Amino acid sequence: MLLNRIFNDTDKKWRLIIKALETAVGKDGVVRRKEELLTYECDGLTAYRQRPAVVVLPRTTEEVAGAVKICHDYQIPWVARGAGTGLSGGALPVEDCVLIVTARMKQILDIDLENQRVTVQPGVINNWVTQAVSGAGFYYAPDPSSQIICSIGGNVAENSGGVHCLKYGVTTNHVLGLKLVIPDGSIIEVGGSIPEMPGYDLTGLFVGSEGTLGIATEITLKILKTPETICVVLADFTNVESAGQAVADIISSGVIPAGMEIMDNFCINAVEDTVKTNCYPRDAAAILLVELDGLSVEVAAYKEKVAEICRKNGSREITTANDLETRLKLWKGRKAAFAAAGNISPDYFVQDGVVPRTQLANVLEKIDQLGAEHGYRIANVFHAGDGNLHPLILYDNSIPGQWEEVEKLGGEILKLCVELGGSLSGEHGIGSDKNEYMSYMFNDIDIETMQWVKQVFNPDNLANPGKLFPTPRTCGEAANAKKIA
Repeated sequence: MLLNRIFNDTDKKWRLIIKALETAVGKDGVVRRKEELLTYECDGLTAYRQRPAVVVLPRTTEEVAGAVKICHDYQIPWVARGAGTGLSGGALPVEDCVLIVTARMKQILDIDLENQRVTVQPGVINNWVTQAVSGAGFYYAPDPSSQIICSIGGNVAENSGGVHCLKYGVTTNHVLGLKLVIPDGSIIEVGGSIPEMPGYDLTGLFVGSEGTLGIATEITLKILKTPETICVVLADFTNVESAGQAVADIISSGVIPAGMEIMDNFCINAVEDTVKTNCYPRDAAAILLVELDGLSVEVAAYKEKVAEICRKNGSREITTANDLETRLKLWKGRKAAFAAAGNISPDYFVQDGVVPRTQLANVLEKIDQLGAEHGYRIANVFHAGDGNLHPLILYDNSIPGQWEEVEKLGGEILKLCVELGGSLSGEHGIGSDKNEYMSYMFNDIDIETMQWVKQVFNPDNLANPGKLFPTPRTCGEAANAKKIA
């Protein structure tokens, strides 16, 4: 009898919550059928899945605030989700939560070319920003590989980077101001329309907070003038160590490329099998892609300097491209690296660690050793200029036990990055994938200090609980995420 009463009370509570949410965002903005909720049970990290209790699809700041206020009043956990492309489980629902999806918030609200800024809603896709301003000679610099599908709101939550983060920085370097809904449903504004504002840098605090402090509903971005000249240099090497040394030598020479990327032989062949660019020599141990931009005279000088450095480090062949079509062709394979891994393996698990540039050759050798020890093939592609690694561990999820082994292998790679003076993440975030490893990088006082900040904004732990900070897999909502075996 008591159990039946509890179930009845719970059903009554959720009926009231759903009715309130329908009032806040409209009936067409609430998803509640079980089969429809399957779409939202995971993000790009598909190994963990949890169906939310209900999904809401707001269109405005006020609708987001209304939904969050309802969650606050009923003490219901909620999770924000953008396009669902994140790779760290940052948008993984928790049990009995409301999932607030910003996909319908896709308006570009203001374009101010004179002051080089654009204000957008969080559901705007990354490359839509550049498309909106490119005709006037501007662009938005952060460019994750998923830029044709990932949203600005998700980029803000994870502090995403991309190829051009070496020279131009990651998302936080391009966000001027934010309109936020914080976990009690209040609407606040941080930052502004100019780069530097007095007081605490709350904009910087929020970018990369992974939905634990609130939801960004309007984002003011900095845009840049399109460079006068862009050149891409492709160099191939007979060993990865030489490619890594070329990267270090280019940076130490005073040249700061817009981006530098390395792919190993395994990745080269996977890409060529998939996209067939015929740009990358299949017998190369590694290729190095260097993009240079700026004034024509500057780019011409740097192109020769980069080519000379690559030759000194044993590059066999060097290709350069100044025209748009050829540049895009040279980059096409790199942009398709993750898709290529999916083409040659039933499943893959991508990690996102960072090491100092001087440790690149060392860490790649150790990653190969770890792969051999665990019995899994690993393809390596990475932002070489800032040491941001993306090892792709190939496996078959249909074989029982493989995911658990691969997850452990990914953890060993992350620990290795930290041991070599690096970081757990360069751009994918911590989410529910890496939170248990935070104690390898931060001591108890460090983590407690960060949690004090979280408590100021999110005292009831309703906003994206179980993410970013260590939570044992066997405790709380993390226990309810189902491993797909």
